[in-house]
Amino acid sequence: MSTMNPSPVSASSPGAEAGDRTAAVPAASVPSRIVPEKRVPRLRALDGLRLIAALMVAAYHYGGRDGEVGQAWGTSPQLQFPTLHTWFAYGCLGVQVFFVISGFVICMSGWGRSLRSFFASRASRLLPSYWAAVVLVTAVFALPVVAYEAVSPSDALVNLTLMQQPLGADRVLGVCWTLWAEIRFYALFALCVVLPGATRQRVILFCAGWTLAAAIAQAAREPLLDLVLMPEYAPFFVGGIGLYLVHRDRRDAYAWGIVGVSWLIGQHYAVAELWHAPDPAHFSYRTSTGIILVVTLGFVAVAAIALGWLNRANWPWLTVAGALTYPFYLVHEHLGWVAIRAYHQSLGIPSYATMPLTVATMLVLAWLLNRYVEDRSAPRLRSALSRPR
Repeated sequence: MSTMNPSPVSASSPGAEAGDRTAAVPAASVPSRIVPEKRVPRLRALDGLRLIAALMVAAYHYGGRDGEVGQAWGTSPQLQFPTLHTWFAYGCLGVQVFFVISGFVICMSGWGRSLRSFFASRASRLLPSYWAAVVLVTAVFALPVVAYEAVSPSDALVNLTLMQQPLGADRVLGVCWTLWAEIRFYALFALCVVLPGATRQRVILFCAGWTLAAAIAQAAREPLLDLVLMPEYAPFFVGGIGLYLVHRDRRDAYAWGIVGVSWLIGQHYAVAELWHAPDPAHFSYRTSTGIILVVTLGFVAVAAIALGWLNRANWPWLTVAGALTYPFYLVHEHLGWVAIRAYHQSLGIPSYATMPLTVATMLVLAWLLNRYVEDRSAPRLRSALSRPR
């Protein structure tokens, strides 16, 4: 996932923190401008869902597609996993789940924050592990014993800006395309909601306006509008925002309307992009019904968290799982190829053991990045960016 270099979120996306702030005041009684409220415990179930989404993507990258991972296995994953590869193929939808989570978390973390604080929070969350992952993958791929080709030095340097995709440079991390989507979402939300100040009415208007504008962009087929408004991803971000409004007030009919419309549009885009007619020569095993089901389960899972149905899932280890999600997402794809080749072809470990062993290896690496990069660098970067000038 040369995209798992995100957020977040990623996770979120992989790159968003899972719940650190909620509001207990009903929507009808809030003032016109919301001020930060007392911090409450993290929504740990959201941390767990982020890790599940990351593992879905990893299953897709390791066993649900062809391409470079086939070189790592020595044969197509279709042959390595005769039954499971059809299930692994749905793992790519973990990205859509990440985007729903990101909408929820960004709305929550941006509510009551200044623009400087919001920017500092996002930058300190995304950049330290991302920079470390770019350097690490570039260095590993440059080793003579690694069968994969590294990007040019110039493109590797451009990747440090997170602007490689619009600039047309080769990506060090395949998953970083999702980070580019996250960054555009952050910019839209910051300009339209955080800068003027988050209120329920302003957030609802943002969701409605983005949904309508994205539909117009789709009909217009104008590249610039597509680039800014992201019609294929907007319903997932907007749906997550709507679910945060539900979290604030489960009786909010407007919030439920936002969620419902976003789910309807989101499943349409997911099917349009990911369903293909059966073709024995390619991974074309996803059905439209299966795609709709996975998208629906993603919305339902975040809704269950928003409604408090999973509050009992408050185990401390879920916070650790959430902390590992983003660095895992960043490194799991490309370095996973290297690990699969070493375990399966060099050491002769069977494929069904190599898969979990590779996942475990990437989780250990993610822990190291979290412990020695994020924990040390993120607070310093956040403090430096938050300091008034």
